[in-house]
Amino acid sequence: MSEPRNFNYVRTEMLAEQTPPSTQVGAVKWIQENLFNGILSSVLTVVSFIAVALIIFDIGPWLMNSVWVAGSLTECREILDGVGGACWGVIRDRWHQLMFGFYPPELYWRPIVAMILMLIALAPILFPSVPRKVLWFSVAFPFIAFFLLWGGSIWLPIMVALGFVIGGVVLSLMQRFGTLAATLAAIVVPVVYWLYVAFPLVDGVHNVLPIGIQAVSSADFGGFMLSIVIGITGIVLSLPLGVLMALGRQSSMPLIRWICVIFIEFVRGVPLITLLFTASLLLNYFLPPGTNFDLVLRVIIMVTLFATAYIAEVIRGGLAALPSGQYEAADALGLDYWKAQRLIIMPQALKISIPGIVNTFIGLFKDTTLVVFIGLLDPIGFASAIRANSDWQGIYWELFIFIGAVFWFFCFSMSRYSMHLERRLKTDHR
Repeated sequence: MSEPRNFNYVRTEMLAEQTPPSTQVGAVKWIQENLFNGILSSVLTVVSFIAVALIIFDIGPWLMNSVWVAGSLTECREILDGVGGACWGVIRDRWHQLMFGFYPPELYWRPIVAMILMLIALAPILFPSVPRKVLWFSVAFPFIAFFLLWGGSIWLPIMVALGFVIGGVVLSLMQRFGTLAATLAAIVVPVVYWLYVAFPLVDGVHNVLPIGIQAVSSADFGGFMLSIVIGITGIVLSLPLGVLMALGRQSSMPLIRWICVIFIEFVRGVPLITLLFTASLLLNYFLPPGTNFDLVLRVIIMVTLFATAYIAEVIRGGLAALPSGQYEAADALGLDYWKAQRLIIMPQALKISIPGIVNTFIGLFKDTTLVVFIGLLDPIGFASAIRANSDWQGIYWELFIFIGAVFWFFCFSMSRYSMHLERRLKTDHR
């Protein structure tokens, strides 16, 4: 019997654990992989560092030598005494106009309270950990916000809200006649109520119980408050309308499908500024004589319709990305159309469409600056008005840097939330 051979190259004991090389962990590894990963990456990194350094060396002294307390550009220049520097005193002096426009100063508490309540109303929608009971407040918030911002009789938002209640009751009562008939009735009846019943009813009830607060005209709205009102309202309303338009475009009923197709293609083919001019100049021609339709509300309607068309196409792309097996699975479970959409199809389509939806929302919020062309003073409009004042004539960069930073904050927050939402809804293991 032969003796076992001794293999010198076979290890007979385990090596002790050792720390990894410094080049394979931590910041050094990240820099090597992301900044100097090859010749082209290294060249681009060096060029980028040089460009950033030149910008910092050029702008840094201007920012470091800033004046924060001044009543005019002349006073700023006297304080700087010939040295270059930023005059942020214009922000300190005119911040109330940039934020609230011409809104009465003694009523600033109303938009501030509306903003706080908006965050509370959005919380259960954005974060699942918030109790679902808060959703009832989210439903009521639009009417509360309208009352706070515009003021007037408390019965106006109540009677408008009553129209939605009537629509819900009609929808439930008409279900026996079919989904299409119930849906049309739930739309037509509230519209007729709002056009012919709601406002006389408001006047009658207000004469008996005159409850309300000081009214504020839309002409007093401006600054970031105006942009937030138009942007947030357009975002909130365009998403459900876009879902309905996307479903209508894929409907098997020709009339509904062609109505949705014509609406989407028409709105997507027209610039937003054209729709805003339509809201400002032409919409009143289609209304009954003597009707005073608020300009801000007209703009909100047009912005919402514009965003709805784009959201509909984004969601249609998400629906097209779903495999046909998902629809077949819903049919195999015996679900009707609306249950299949609510439980199986639409959650997956919306998850796929999140980047496109948020991108549309960000573009919509930035496009609110276009209202300056129809006479509404958003932050850009107020920047021009401030620069036309003799005290601040000649100021330029400080105003637009501040406005750009605020817009960037809102848009960046939406982008980060969309990334958080994608991670939370991620179901694959890649």
